[in-house]
Amino acid sequence: MKIAFYDTRPYDKLWFDPLLKDAGHEPRYIENRLDIHTLEYAQGADAICVFVNDKVTKEIVDRLSEMNIHLILLRSAGYNNVDMKEAYEKHIRILRVPAYSPAAVAEYAASLLLAVNRKTHKAYARTRDFNFNIDGLTGMDLYGKTAGVIGTGRIGQMMIDILKGFHMNIIAYDVFPNSKLDIQYVPLEELMEKSDIISLHCPLTEETRHIINDQTIGMMKDGVILINTSRGALIDTQALIKGINAHKIGGVGMDVYEEEDSYFFEDWSDKIMDDRDLARIITFPNVLLTSHQAFLTTEALHQIAATTLENIKAYEDDVFTPNEICYQCEEKGDCHRRENHQKCF
Repeated sequence: MKIAFYDTRPYDKLWFDPLLKDAGHEPRYIENRLDIHTLEYAQGADAICVFVNDKVTKEIVDRLSEMNIHLILLRSAGYNNVDMKEAYEKHIRILRVPAYSPAAVAEYAASLLLAVNRKTHKAYARTRDFNFNIDGLTGMDLYGKTAGVIGTGRIGQMMIDILKGFHMNIIAYDVFPNSKLDIQYVPLEELMEKSDIISLHCPLTEETRHIINDQTIGMMKDGVILINTSRGALIDTQALIKGINAHKIGGVGMDVYEEEDSYFFEDWSDKIMDDRDLARIITFPNVLLTSHQAFLTTEALHQIAATTLENIKAYEDDVFTPNEICYQCEEKGDCHRRENHQKCF
């Protein structure tokens, strides 16, 4: 198959090239993100492969159908960037990588928590200038504190295991609680009120968009630490800024940002930052923001490439794969094809 890869980086080619070419496929690497203009680079391809900030809109789906491209491969678990309904109506199959490395993201979330709490990022910046003053670097013991985990999928479960290692009290919230897990589920309001640490690990849906907002921040303990390695739009940026300014939120560790599409994965160091909210957030001394790198481990990159290859084979063989998602199953919830191991189309 000829596959057009959008928003690619050197590490994508490093991991995808050997696997795809050994299997006889022809990858076409495109550094640009997918939009209606760059879609023309996919002319003659059999499929496109996109990343988290590529927007597969209705217009693009319609154009893909006209180009006789009926396969969208996602190099991610999330699929909120795809117009699922239009893809379903155009009979375009969407295959994702549901779990490339839950440990990678959970471990990174824990590292953000430790850095924000103990201010190691600030200490590093000081000692680089030979400033060995430790004033203002006071943190708190995590031992015995309460951690609220929102979202208990594979990554959330890994995060819970890590936090248990710190001997924290764990409470959790999930729209679909997992009865098999040995954790205490509580209503969202109770989690907000009781947690010293709140870590987000849920997908971005209409129900979870801005789950952190003025109202929920108002419920939180003073000085709460907020961690987000999931999706930026889980947090209302304006509400976050107000919460930090009011000293309600004591620390923030984020690997994602609500309007990251135009900035993350790019070098803006010699440009004027035109996003005032992003510029403001970075100025806060109690905020540690990184650019969507939680997934970036050798194990995760290998798994993304390997699973994508498996998805291509499933499409070629026209067989069922649990990695396929479609509007009927995911959005409407009235399809039983997956339960019966049947394809969507």
